[in-house]
Amino acid sequence: MNLNIIGYLIYFSITFFIIIKVGKICYDNGNIYVFQLIPDHEALCQRINQMLLLGYYLLNIGYCAMTIISWQKITTLPYLIELIASKSAIIIVTIALMHYLNIFLLTTYIKKLI
Repeated sequence: MNLNIIGYLIYFSITFFIIIKVGKICYDNGNIYVFQLIPDHEALCQRINQMLLLGYYLLNIGYCAMTIISWQKITTLPYLIELIASKSAIIIVTIALMHYLNIFLLTTYIKKLI
């Protein structure tokens, strides 16, 4: 079997697990956080949190799918492991940056809008 196909399957399995797990954790804990920013608007807070989760999933899963375009032909197992590790690390860093950017934007601009 082609090592690229094996790499794609492993990469997507790892990144989808990370994306879904982190999204679920942020969604569960985000309701409380957003509600503290916008008190007395529980339905609005839940909708904001759902939109954040949807955007998070779309952006990260789309980014994961796009990153495979840049993969070269994988010829050895060590190169496969190195490539999966580096691409997964990029996804993890991207998720962390998005999380902190969302917190910054929510705390800065939500109070001004309401």
